[in-house]
Amino acid sequence: MDIRHLHYFLQVAHHKSFTKAAQSLYITQPTISKMIKSIEEELGVVLFNRSGKQVELTDAGQVIFAQAQDIVHSFQHLSVELDDLIHLKKGRITIGLPPMIGSSFFPRVLGKFREQYPDIVIQLVEDGAKKVEEHVEKGLLDIGVVLSPANEALFHSFSLVEEKLMLLVHPSHRLAEQEKVKLSELHQEFFVFFRKDFALHDRVIAECVRAGFQPQVVYESSQWDFISEMVAANLGIALLPEPICRELDRNRIRVLPLVDPVIPWHLVMIWRKDRYLSFAAREWLRFTQDLFG
Repeated sequence: MDIRHLHYFLQVAHHKSFTKAAQSLYITQPTISKMIKSIEEELGVVLFNRSGKQVELTDAGQVIFAQAQDIVHSFQHLSVELDDLIHLKKGRITIGLPPMIGSSFFPRVLGKFREQYPDIVIQLVEDGAKKVEEHVEKGLLDIGVVLSPANEALFHSFSLVEEKLMLLVHPSHRLAEQEKVKLSELHQEFFVFFRKDFALHDRVIAECVRAGFQPQVVYESSQWDFISEMVAANLGIALLPEPICRELDRNRIRVLPLVDPVIPWHLVMIWRKDRYLSFAAREWLRFTQDLFG
């Protein structure tokens, strides 16, 4: 017995006639009679009293009728829900991203996506790139934004942004008037860093070590605006991504190009290779990939 059998049964019960039910379903009367007979044989009960001009439900038929209504209604609701998902009328996506992205270009991307898909809910989880990658791997997030390179064995990915880190110093700093600064010139400075669970933390330390020194970290934070305020208070220097630096008050902070080496800030969007992605998540990936080229 399948959902079609129950639908035919309900039509006979509603019309109290095999003939009228068959007409409403655009099938022959023998076909629907055979269908009801097969249900009765499968369940071992008689569903209709066929002795009068109108067929009437038996006591067993009334029990089946109550359950069949709920089952058919639930199936129809399921079909509508699935149709909505497939045609992207609704859905939910969980996306992990580092806090520094939230106030730069990402809101504009979200705004454009929402214009096209107003009923798709996007849950944003802000965390360091290391945590984001870990949570995508574990299936706690559908999609994540992390620093390149991503683990190619686990993730599909595509590029979002390719920029670089800039140096932030107080206007009174000895390097404030230089046109550019070599990383090796910062060997005696006090750094304000992102926390250890941020990929930038390890990336900057590794570059400093390659330049011949271990950076002196005096403060760590998860928020770029707090880091920039620490620099504005002359409590240390910092390295932040170029898009964030464009939003800073240049009267309170000097932003200088960092060279030798240039430290790239390359963001990629990742998702697991071996996990199912919802229709909404797949459309988000298509949308953002088209947007970022």
